[in-house]
Amino acid sequence: METSEEAGQEVFTAREEERISDAVACSRDEGKEEEEEVEVSFDELGLDEQLKRALRKKGIAKATPIQREAIPLILEGKDVVAKAKTGSGKTFAYLLPLLHELLKLSSEGRIRKPAPNAFILVPTRELCQQVYNEALSLLEFCTCKLRVVQVTASMSDKDITVALSGPPNILVSTPACVATCISKGIIRGPSVKESLSMMIFDEADLLLSYRCEDDLKALIPHIPRSCQSILMSATSSSDVDKLTKLLLHNPFILTLSEVGGTKDDMIPKNVQQFWISCDAKDKMLHMLALLKFELIQKKVLIFVNSIDMAFRLRLFLEKFGIGSAVLNAELPQNSRLHIIEAFNARLFDYLIATDDTKTKEEKENKKEPKLSRKREKQTNKENEKESKVSRKHLQQTLDAEFGVVRGIDFKNVFTVVNFDMPLDAAGYVHRVGRTGRANKTGASISLVSQEEDSTFKEIEHMLQDVEKKDMDCISPFPLLTKDAVESLRYRAQDVARSVTTRDIQEARRQDIKNEILNSEKLKSHFEENPRDLDLLKHDKLLSNKEIPAHLRDVPDYLIDPKTKEASNVVKLSRAAMGIDKPQRRKRQGFKGGSGKSRDPLKTFSAEGKRRRRRKDREGEPGRTKKSRKAES
Repeated sequence: METSEEAGQEVFTAREEERISDAVACSRDEGKEEEEEVEVSFDELGLDEQLKRALRKKGIAKATPIQREAIPLILEGKDVVAKAKTGSGKTFAYLLPLLHELLKLSSEGRIRKPAPNAFILVPTRELCQQVYNEALSLLEFCTCKLRVVQVTASMSDKDITVALSGPPNILVSTPACVATCISKGIIRGPSVKESLSMMIFDEADLLLSYRCEDDLKALIPHIPRSCQSILMSATSSSDVDKLTKLLLHNPFILTLSEVGGTKDDMIPKNVQQFWISCDAKDKMLHMLALLKFELIQKKVLIFVNSIDMAFRLRLFLEKFGIGSAVLNAELPQNSRLHIIEAFNARLFDYLIATDDTKTKEEKENKKEPKLSRKREKQTNKENEKESKVSRKHLQQTLDAEFGVVRGIDFKNVFTVVNFDMPLDAAGYVHRVGRTGRANKTGASISLVSQEEDSTFKEIEHMLQDVEKKDMDCISPFPLLTKDAVESLRYRAQDVARSVTTRDIQEARRQDIKNEILNSEKLKSHFEENPRDLDLLKHDKLLSNKEIPAHLRDVPDYLIDPKTKEASNVVKLSRAAMGIDKPQRRKRQGFKGGSGKSRDPLKTFSAEGKRRRRRKDREGEPGRTKKSRKAES
């Protein structure tokens, strides 16, 4: 009798898959040989010993290609435009030389302090938080106290003024926020001209698409000509060229294709790309089959193009006992950051993320001509008021500085699923870039409907042109059979019909209420008890209806043999990688085995400390007697 491993090998060794896997294996071997030839340690780059100590603690010994090329250039004081794929280490490529220079100036007593010495400008708040955290982690062992501060538009003027008092050495923010601070006088323009020595633009190709052009132009008069400017980007675009001409002086253009003579792969070689052809109405059915039969490795990041679809999918999966969380622009910033942290800590395995920035822009652009005509005519004051209210509501509801597709470093995401196809090829590249980071293996699966076929072909042609391959770069997903999909059809259709528009709207309201409570009411408690953050669940049930027991598990008679064999192979590989049972951190201050509720809201007591201590002392003799009886 065949073992599950042998059966799985049969599934994987179909002729097309064998040819593709051989090609991928060969390219991996070639890539490894090239990387081994040009490996450079951080000792050879001449960085400060305190920074190298922080890198060793992180387990980082060798510089990535973009780091070994960019760091020496930045240390020489040159303006640099660096273009490299997602997950290639661009953040450390600019943070390390920046911190090295500031530590050097600080030790020599030559730091000018009327304003921050460096600006790091990013397009989204999530990326702002990530860069801030990475900078703090690198300064862990530094004796010279360098201050790093992040400032966002959600902060009050008073909080921003307090944060910038001092002032800090490094300011991490968005262009809109910095421009506002200068216009309000919180940051003085002449002081910036005197102090600013380095300006860094991370995800530069996205800055202009977030409508930051006017803010960047407002910054130009305050940037001294001696200021060194760095642009980091994952793709080449007209926006990057525009920014380069606007802000840099004779920059050194560095692309990954120049590094070590290797070709720049748009999608890393360690990421396998698959696609599944299906009708738009059957996408949830295919998604259910992939997750219920466990044909893809966890953790899974699922991309959709609208918030409504995100909640429809979450409610649908919830009916089958599959928990997930939704990350979208409606949520408070604190909640969004905690959802990312919880997902990275693997407190849940499925995250549904909305990627609707372009659709929002298109909607706004469509509305603008109508609003302008109303203003020109000025015939109806009520309509004018309504338009102002609607725009104000849009600003309150959707955070313009929200972005999850670009820059965010999700930890150990094995599979990216494009439930909805992105609107263009660049969006596909950046979505898939959330997996396979730091040379880890990963996979992407795209559900392609007939309406999205033209977008899919555009993506394939782009990948073929860049990688210069005749064969398809994205292969059909081999593990999901038609029989497996059909076995779940009737259940899936019944459940999909039960998820109504009213349910989705109610779920969105409920989710916002829950997250606002998590974000605001418990903020002070979590600042004092950070380990209690694990107690907040972002994947809890949104529906009040009880989940039918028969939907939680799939009966054996519905699972065809091939799907069962493929599922066993995935389970074996997951067990081999040691990701079946994630190690959860022990929370300080809690004793296990009590069986009592650990809800932080229930840990507060109305009784005073003295009264509780008196009760404890009175109860001690009784407990000792019981323990003695138990011993005898």
